[in-house]
Amino acid sequence: MPRALLAVTATLWLLAAPGVRAEESKPHAHAADAPAALPRTPRPADAVLYVISPADGATVRSPVTIRFGLKGMGVAPAGVDAPNTGHHHLVVDAPTPPLDLPLPADAQHIHFGGGQTETTLELPPGTHTLQLILADKAHIPHDPPLVSERITITVE
Repeated sequence: MPRALLAVTATLWLLAAPGVRAEESKPHAHAADAPAALPRTPRPADAVLYVISPADGATVRSPVTIRFGLKGMGVAPAGVDAPNTGHHHLVVDAPTPPLDLPLPADAQHIHFGGGQTETTLELPPGTHTLQLILADKAHIPHDPPLVSERITITVE
């Protein structure tokens, strides 16, 4: 992800963080100072995003291969503006982030901007949650957002 987009993403993520209100982020902010809503890319109403494997409730060994499923849309790398496409983001052991801002990029919010449809992760033993979010060329979830069910796996 380009540094400028990372900086914008980090700034927007901080503003959206629980307990931080936009009006508190700078002294004497006014409604006119609030950032404009980011443009959102529409998506087909019948599109479905899901985890192909592992199955919800599965017990697995690390490294874990996670396969992403998508119906009704196509996959395109980040930065590519093609109708009815997006790229995957995997949320690991974290709540769903705000779905009207660029998705964060860190160890719990993994971006697949190259158009990847699977990954292999080293996960420590224990219970883990996984959730997919499809986002547009700028890492912003579609309108309406396309989010998979959160699955839970156990790593031996």
